[in-house]
Amino acid sequence: MIPVRFWFAAAMFCAACAGGCGASAESVSLADFMEENRVGNDATLAFRRAVEFCRQHRVRELVVPAGTYDIYPDLAFEKYKYVTNNNAGLKRLLFDLDGMEEFTLRGEGAHLVLHGYVSAFSVARCTNITICGFTVDYARTFHSEGTITGVGANYLDLRFSGAYPYRIVNGDLHFYDEAGAEYPASHLLEFDAVRREPAFHARDYWLRNKTVPAEQLPNGEVRIFHPGLTGKAGNILVLGPAHRLCPGVAIDRSQGVRIEDLTLYHCGGMGVVAQMSSDIELDGVRIVTAPDSERVISITADATHFTHCDGYVRMIDCEFFNQIDDATNIHGMYGIVKQVTGPSRLRVFFPHEQQYGLDVLESGGDAEILAQRNLITHTTGRITSMERLNKEWYEVTFDGDLSQIAVGDLITRTCYPEVLIRNCRMGNNRARGLLLGSRKKTIVEGCYFHTPGAAILFEGDGYYWYEQAGVRDVEIRNCVFDNCLYGAATWGDAIIATGNGPKHDRERSRYHRNIRVEGNTFRVFDPRIVNLYCVDGFVFTQDNVIEYTDDYPVLPGEKRNFITRNCDNIVIEKEQTDK
Repeated sequence: MIPVRFWFAAAMFCAACAGGCGASAESVSLADFMEENRVGNDATLAFRRAVEFCRQHRVRELVVPAGTYDIYPDLAFEKYKYVTNNNAGLKRLLFDLDGMEEFTLRGEGAHLVLHGYVSAFSVARCTNITICGFTVDYARTFHSEGTITGVGANYLDLRFSGAYPYRIVNGDLHFYDEAGAEYPASHLLEFDAVRREPAFHARDYWLRNKTVPAEQLPNGEVRIFHPGLTGKAGNILVLGPAHRLCPGVAIDRSQGVRIEDLTLYHCGGMGVVAQMSSDIELDGVRIVTAPDSERVISITADATHFTHCDGYVRMIDCEFFNQIDDATNIHGMYGIVKQVTGPSRLRVFFPHEQQYGLDVLESGGDAEILAQRNLITHTTGRITSMERLNKEWYEVTFDGDLSQIAVGDLITRTCYPEVLIRNCRMGNNRARGLLLGSRKKTIVEGCYFHTPGAAILFEGDGYYWYEQAGVRDVEIRNCVFDNCLYGAATWGDAIIATGNGPKHDRERSRYHRNIRVEGNTFRVFDPRIVNLYCVDGFVFTQDNVIEYTDDYPVLPGEKRNFITRNCDNIVIEKEQTDK
């Protein structure tokens, strides 16, 4: 079926071109594909046919009218995908926009309800793509939530609503969806039922076997068992998912991607994740809990995530609440030099399973080699050739000086985006706010933070996550930090802090540089505002305001506002304030 409005638009467009043109019509509507391709209440095939038509005829815009659309995996696109910091695998996709250019996907208030293991948006090797005007939710979430009804020694009694179907099989708790697919859990975290945020100083309980011992109680509730498990009756226990298989928007090797007026109520992974891409803008993106649900969780990993991006990353007027990890993480990746196989040749291994297959190192691209123990750079140069041996191992020819290179050193791609995060709000989530790791200009302004861990973390490590970072020019201004640090101690030791960083030679390593904090308001119950190490150049100006609150209990411990170790050129214009 060829939409009538398409042929009319195409004719008018080509008539305006002298001698005709190869360009296509401007727009088609999903409505033109629905009648023929809807299967019961499943609209997936209609979406698929519409995208295929737009690709074939180079249509510039697909319009999805207002309404609710049920999406199932059975008839969706299928591709094997490597997605940074998510789980790789064979994925079912609703919108497969891979390879498209100058294209807008416009939802006019369209509400997508996804069923099962299917992802909404894939953008790979694209140029100038806009996605706007959608809300996305899932019929069954990838996590589960239970109300705590009883507390005992190493056990909790839970009541699950019908939204979280379960069975107890051989003494273990298993969760399912309407089609019988299983939803395994990997960790437990208590949420405050009133505040709708992680309970005060609650911590994760990790499940070794991706399930938890349990028994069915006569009253219909479930008793789960775990060493040291505790909680408060009336609060919510979140059973977090064991994987990140279904991110919301996955962007790969694309440039000029704009996401506007998009609301993600849920997805099984990160909300918006981009890798090896440039010029990404999020405007009015909302990651929040569904208003018609009782959930305390929105999505099941970082709200946004950017790996080895370039050009710019901009987030403006966005909201990131109740996700099961950070609001954003902007970083690169380290591979490990396992062998020096020639005067200019290296064998490189990428150690973290969520880095596999990304081809971070590219022929013709610039790279940096540095010491793992202190993250001090040995040399920089250009990769003249790169061969992927498999998803983990690479042969790399490097034109830089290898005389000081040793087995165990790290290698990384050298590209970084300019970062602007403006008028964004975030909080009530697990873990932290912004993990910043770009060496280009980074501005955070006019934002609101209510994070259980550090609001802003300067991260980067060469031992666990292998996430390259190291900022060089950061401004944090006119923000409000509202009672942060109410969560687990492992999520941050100050509102603005450095993370793992160099493990050795901290007296020499200056991994982060040139950070300025000015004109912000810190509303605090915990006095720890700044905790830095291995930083060269930090200014905390006099016009920052510190206000103490009684909103959370004050625990024994560090009472200083400012802690710095192994740092140079630190200027704190504000004096220590006492509650």
